[in-house]
Amino acid sequence: MASHPLDDFYAVIPAGGIGSRLWPLSRAEAPKFLHDLTGSGQTLLRDTWDRLEPLTGRDRIAVVTGRAHRGAVERELPGVADKNVILESEPRDSAAAIGLAAAILVRREPDVVIGSFAADHVIRGTNTFAFAVQQAVAVAREGYICTIGIQPSEASIGFGYIKKAGELDVEGAPEAALVERFVEKPDLATAQTYFADRAYLWNAGMFITRADVLLAEIEANEPELHAGLMELAEAWDDRDRRGPVVDRVWPTIKKIAIDYAVAEPAADKGRLAVIPGHFDWDDVGDFASLAKLNSHGGKGELAILGKNARVLADSSSGIVVSQTSRVISLIGVHDIVVVDTPDALLVTTSDNAQRVKGVVDALKLTGRSDVL
Repeated sequence: MASHPLDDFYAVIPAGGIGSRLWPLSRAEAPKFLHDLTGSGQTLLRDTWDRLEPLTGRDRIAVVTGRAHRGAVERELPGVADKNVILESEPRDSAAAIGLAAAILVRREPDVVIGSFAADHVIRGTNTFAFAVQQAVAVAREGYICTIGIQPSEASIGFGYIKKAGELDVEGAPEAALVERFVEKPDLATAQTYFADRAYLWNAGMFITRADVLLAEIEANEPELHAGLMELAEAWDDRDRRGPVVDRVWPTIKKIAIDYAVAEPAADKGRLAVIPGHFDWDDVGDFASLAKLNSHGGKGELAILGKNARVLADSSSGIVVSQTSRVISLIGVHDIVVVDTPDALLVTTSDNAQRVKGVVDALKLTGRSDVL
């Protein structure tokens, strides 16, 4: 682990997205990153900050979030500098969020290396995480865009994959390799093949690169997006000019993921590298993964989340998340998911956890924004 912060490194935390597969726990006003999903006593956002601060120092972490979440973010992160809270007027996906941060930071510090780390992922293994980031920064200094791929612990169908190519010779990065290609979420048979082949890593969505290199890649692939981001960044640190420019430019910004705007094109050009991450990682994408996370992967266990949860269980497994004082009794049910909030109740099974997003989509169609 770094004994002192990396001088040229700036961390960017995109704190957006509702996490609709975790409804009704995660909602527009209280998204996933503002919840304690591990029983640590603090939110996922705070956990992310605590992992990064030793690598950067508290003055070199920027958070990109929605205007509606500014107050909550600043309460969770009292150490964040005001200039480092970058507010989106509305979501425009990850290329815009990370690209805007890069464009702002490169104006302040032309040679800065930035790393993007989602606010709502769970990582265990601080030292191995720090070592992976240190290697990625060394690779980024050489002009590559670098990602951290997770060494799979199982044949998962819930994650995308990165296929490694040949080794990359960079001092300070003994595990660096080029990326051959990205692969979308596979079926089970394909995932089993990937798991047996050590060349495949889970795509954890972490990107480390010089800010100018990232922006050059966006300019090459999405020139209109690049132009809009640069116009925003040019006015950003002038409070009088920022508002009118954001109101005019932000609605025109293209919605596109950084994987498509930057990472995949860079891989095709041989400019994308990867560092294997040997730490426990989960994006907590649904209640099945949340159950597994809180039962430490044990089968036949019942995970219970909620400060005042009142649960009676007999021969049952799965997960109960309670935000009420109601007594919840489970008898002889397996792999069940129960989420009890004051105004909404979800009951499903781990096998159907991915379908929760469909409930959210249906509620939007019926106009029930009061429970979203």
